[in-house]
Amino acid sequence: MKTLIIGGVAGGATCAARLRRLDEKAEIVILERGEFISFANCGLPYYIGGEITDRTDLTLQTPESFKARFNIDVRTFSEATAIDTQSKTVTVRNLKTGKEYAESYDFLVLSPGASPILPNIEGSDNKKVFTLRNIPDTMKLKQYIDESHPRSAVVVGGGYIGVEMAENLAKAGLDVTIVELSDHLIAPLDFDMAADVHRYVKAQGIKLAPGNGVTAIKENGKGLTIVLRKGSLETDMALLSVGVRPDTAFLKSSGIATDGRGSILVNERMQTSIPDVYAVGDAVTVKNFVTGASSFIPLAGPANKQGRIAADNICGIPSEYKGTQGSSVLKLFDMTVATTGLNEKSASAAGYDYDKTYTYSASHASYYPDASMMSVKVLWDKATLKILGAQIVGFDGVDKRMDVIATAMRLGAKVTELAELELCYAPPFGSAKDPVNMVGFVAENVITGKIGQFFWHDVESLPRDGSVTLLDTRTNTEVARGGIQGFMHIPLDSLRERSGELPKGKPVYVHCHSGLRSYIACLILAGNGFECYNLAGGWRLYESVIHEKTVPEYICTECK
Repeated sequence: MKTLIIGGVAGGATCAARLRRLDEKAEIVILERGEFISFANCGLPYYIGGEITDRTDLTLQTPESFKARFNIDVRTFSEATAIDTQSKTVTVRNLKTGKEYAESYDFLVLSPGASPILPNIEGSDNKKVFTLRNIPDTMKLKQYIDESHPRSAVVVGGGYIGVEMAENLAKAGLDVTIVELSDHLIAPLDFDMAADVHRYVKAQGIKLAPGNGVTAIKENGKGLTIVLRKGSLETDMALLSVGVRPDTAFLKSSGIATDGRGSILVNERMQTSIPDVYAVGDAVTVKNFVTGASSFIPLAGPANKQGRIAADNICGIPSEYKGTQGSSVLKLFDMTVATTGLNEKSASAAGYDYDKTYTYSASHASYYPDASMMSVKVLWDKATLKILGAQIVGFDGVDKRMDVIATAMRLGAKVTELAELELCYAPPFGSAKDPVNMVGFVAENVITGKIGQFFWHDVESLPRDGSVTLLDTRTNTEVARGGIQGFMHIPLDSLRERSGELPKGKPVYVHCHSGLRSYIACLILAGNGFECYNLAGGWRLYESVIHEKTVPEYICTECK
């Protein structure tokens, strides 16, 4: 049996190694267009910023190491240009010599990955404009920084790679601005969760231009002028990070089915429309684990799993890919941002009738030194109570909490069942009521009607005509830092004695700093006959979102 694999890195290299472990006698050939067969894509930004100092640390396997350990024929600088599925041959061009030859196969695995999108704008091909996909891209960018000593950079695109690159360019000593077409960074986040990220990024010295787009990139003699829809930026270099598209143009006449994006259509066995041809990684469509819809979700973890599944099926072992839920995490200086599943935009688009909750919890026992707070947002389906998605922004312990929620989602847990999880506890690591448990507690209170909620986006529309009571239960010190117009102030610890100051028969809308004390206030008021609603996420979330919605846009014409 001969298996030909087009493309290495995560999916292709994993598939090849799994094939060898399953069949010592199989003939396995990998064709790789570039120089490197297996490298750490996700580590590339950290080489630019100096966190990773040795380039060889980015190379996970070499053709020689693959041959020695797995007896796999790895051919670098070998580009697949056409596939004939009838004759089971691939046309291969040797990029060093220019010569072409035909390579046969019994099974074919496609793992070509995805390439950065180059927007169709003037100047995108300028030598001072960079993208980041592979090690040669990284070395080209690093060489420019080391030799040309740019003082400023504009990152176009505020997704994961764009934000990571902004951090690492800043660490390399550059003055960095992020231009993002959307109104917020990191698309899997909702705006309310991205607000904390914006404030933190700006506190680290990175400028933001959200809700803006690039229309042209022009030479200006000394550097570049980035022409925006609103304003312009002067900079020494630019990095384009506006997304990726499947690198599948070579499949055009193969008969292998793709969608409008160019993503390869596969079934749960990672099998294409041609039975003996499989596809894995960033070039394929996947089933969204939550919605079941066909989706494009390029992530390294799923690519590795898909490579293993394709190898199993080639070797006659039934194996299925159950879908991608989009679990991902981002380091941003000292901040951690993690997401899984759907956000509000995607949940609405999928037609879910969902509810949500916000919690604000410490990373470990608050009495143990160095605890930090994390903001947690979870969505669930009202009909089934199944978790639809989660977002966490904080510092310490964010990743492990998101891993727990992502695992619960994968196993079909209801949001209320998060309260039942028995998680590891010791003061340096967590709390007896873990942040994940707290989500379950709050959701259970909402679902069973123990507490009513209102949200930051409801505050402005609350009547100020006396038909409802608006109540702030924070301390005097907290109120001195700012408040919401129209809310009367009674600190929580005085509420029992002063509840007579509230008019009977009118709904009460209550807030505190995080939502916890106002929850207690609501229970006190409910016990005294009031109808009460708690501001989910509290003043902290409201102030963060409103601040970012009203902060003046950053537009500059001189960034050096």
